[in-house]
Amino acid sequence: MKNIFAGIFLTAIGALAAHADITIEECVRKAEANYPLIKKYELLSATTQIELSDINKSWLPRIGVYGQVTGQNVVPSFPGALKSVLTQMGSDMKGLGKIQYKVGVDVSQTIWDGGVSSTRRELSRSREEAQKASNDVEMYAVRERVENLYFAILLTDEQIAQNMVTETLLESNLERLRAMHRNGTAMQSDVDMVEAQTLTLKQNISLARHAVEGYRELLSLFAGEDLKNETLLRPSADEPVSDESLRPEIGLFESQRRFNALSDRLTKNELMPKVGFFAQAYYGYPGIDYFKSMVSRDLSFNLLAGVKVSWNVDAFYTRKNSTRRTQLNAQNIATDLQLFLFNTGLQTSSQRSTISGLRDVMNDDARIIELRANVRKAAESQLANGVIDATALLTKISDENLARLTAQFHETQLLKEIYILKYTLNR
Repeated sequence: MKNIFAGIFLTAIGALAAHADITIEECVRKAEANYPLIKKYELLSATTQIELSDINKSWLPRIGVYGQVTGQNVVPSFPGALKSVLTQMGSDMKGLGKIQYKVGVDVSQTIWDGGVSSTRRELSRSREEAQKASNDVEMYAVRERVENLYFAILLTDEQIAQNMVTETLLESNLERLRAMHRNGTAMQSDVDMVEAQTLTLKQNISLARHAVEGYRELLSLFAGEDLKNETLLRPSADEPVSDESLRPEIGLFESQRRFNALSDRLTKNELMPKVGFFAQAYYGYPGIDYFKSMVSRDLSFNLLAGVKVSWNVDAFYTRKNSTRRTQLNAQNIATDLQLFLFNTGLQTSSQRSTISGLRDVMNDDARIIELRANVRKAAESQLANGVIDATALLTKISDENLARLTAQFHETQLLKEIYILKYTLNR
């Protein structure tokens, strides 16, 4: 019995899960998590860590090991007079040998690089931020595509539901006309006309259902899971209060501005002198003591160490152009930001006007539906009394159906326009 109840419980849970409700925000989150571009964020972070590691390693000591043998046609030697005197004194001064050889190690360590490494680290992080901001802009476009599909499904489902109500109404009148035809109070052409209209409406319903299946298939592909059986909840109609834009494009412009400023700072840092420690150690011939090496050809160990200041003035040649380039880049970024905010303001104004117009129109939708329904009911009574024909009745039914469809379209279109405004402002 426990197994039976457990099976029933799991089946019920599965049925509920298969027909779960889902909101538009959940669809957007699922689509963003499933979008292949999301993997780039981790790749960008990993790349930046590698760059930072390379920059930090630039402060490690530079060690070079070498071995060399050289042959020279001329080497330092004693003056002839001095060599004669030394020979007379019994000293054999051979001078330096023309074949020289040594094995050594060179070590250098940066002490101060003018702030280049620090700026390069910030520049690397800023580059990552700019690339992620660019990805944010592309990811944000996914939201618009998902929302369009979501509202297309809602609108088409509502049209199907309303058309099914009209279909029921037509079938009811079709049965009435068939009864009237059997009684000789209606013509066969009237019956055929209503039946043809009913079949046409069924075709439209079938086409709409296939369209919804296609929309849901696309939505499922975006979300990365099957959403064909989920009930899409109607979103709220809360209109954004503020017109301040929070779009990711603004973050992209700001990250570009920071990157440009850091590039200018790096150019300035490269003008600074560099200070470093160096050491040379080698074993070979000749040694640092040339006099001793002139007397003896023995190998010796030699060490040389000190502090070195270097200043590369090449950067001064292009400094003016580099500064001008960064200034122009900053102006371009500022202009792009102003243009984006200007266009966003235009879109916001137009969208708020559309929303206001839809709200005004919707105030009369309920009354129009009521009036159309009254006219249709009167036409049904007139048809039963032989006052009008089936064509007039179909016109009244079509008018009522159109009024209901228009009202539903206005309601859904209002929601869509509000979400378009939210998308424009990222709110």
